[in-house]
Amino acid sequence: MSNVKKAVFAGGCFWCMVQPFDSLPGIESVVSGFTGGHVENPTYNEVVRGGTGHTEAVEITYDPDKISYAELVEIYWRQTDPTDASGQFADRGDSYRPVIYYSTAEEQEIAEQSKQNLQENGPFSAPIVTSIEPIDPFYPADEYHQDFYKKETAHYKRYSVGSGRVGFLEENWGNN
Repeated sequence: MSNVKKAVFAGGCFWCMVQPFDSLPGIESVVSGFTGGHVENPTYNEVVRGGTGHTEAVEITYDPDKISYAELVEIYWRQTDPTDASGQFADRGDSYRPVIYYSTAEEQEIAEQSKQNLQENGPFSAPIVTSIEPIDPFYPADEYHQDFYKKETAHYKRYSVGSGRVGFLEENWGNN
């Protein structure tokens, strides 16, 4: 791909944020990692313990001629509980908070408009509290965390169901 861009989203455990984007046309890669903090090259254990300021996130490399940033934002919403700023599902704390990161004024506008549309027309009566923030450096997580849904399929399925994510997404978004 010659014309690629990157989008970064935080929506709780990064294991569960890879698969929804991974096989879409125009997606070159989805990398699990960390962003938004003040510690360079944090480890998974440092982020989980807290104090780094980082969130677990995914960095999506995509071809905007095949899939737009706006489409990615819409897919993002359907993987999260946008009414919960304190984490996602069983994962609690700042490192699991939902965030849409933007790198241009146009991306910020797309994200803000999408959030407003979700508040006005979406399935939630509670306020949409997902943060929209400028992009910070992104640090890939260890290889163990990359493509976890493919490498540890049974563990991934147990976790995504047990965390409450799958049930919430099915009930509120109609995800299968």
